[in-house]
Amino acid sequence: MGVEPRLPDVPERQNGEILGVGVDLVHISGLAEQLHQPGTVFAERAFTARERRDAARRADVTGSAQAEHLAGRWAAKEAFIKAWSQAVNASAGRAVPPQLSPEAVYWREIELITDRWGRPSLRLTGAVAVAVTDSLGDGAAGPQHWPVSLTHDGDWAAAVVLYSASRSVSLDRPDRA
Repeated sequence: MGVEPRLPDVPERQNGEILGVGVDLVHISGLAEQLHQPGTVFAERAFTARERRDAARRADVTGSAQAEHLAGRWAAKEAFIKAWSQAVNASAGRAVPPQLSPEAVYWREIELITDRWGRPSLRLTGAVAVAVTDSLGDGAAGPQHWPVSLTHDGDWAAAVVLYSASRSVSLDRPDRA
């Protein structure tokens, strides 16, 4: 007769609205090896055409390996899953099962996009966007709710993803067109 492990306490929801955070670290050379295996379709299954183009463009501009930029994107996708899970638990006030099984996650539905200044966020589509909306409410799948920070150092890429339930603040000023 075993004792069932106790689930961790869920943080209290605050008015501050950061309900989830995810962090992931990817070994760049390990990902590069996976990308270069003969017959692999990992890149096509894991990344959108836009993500692959952006990674290639960034590699050309910086003189770095494309795998470095794809590793950061892969870390962001994994970090998103962790942030989403935390946010769902915080919203429910208790630990709840994952909204999608790992096998049901279509990784291209989690796309790392950047604004015109290169700042990253996530664009969610398909079943992932539906599940996020079902679990966190209308509008929760919007990129403004999923800020991302990426970093690369040596042979490692890391990402931090937040889920922010607060409304985005408009910085538009009337004197700017």
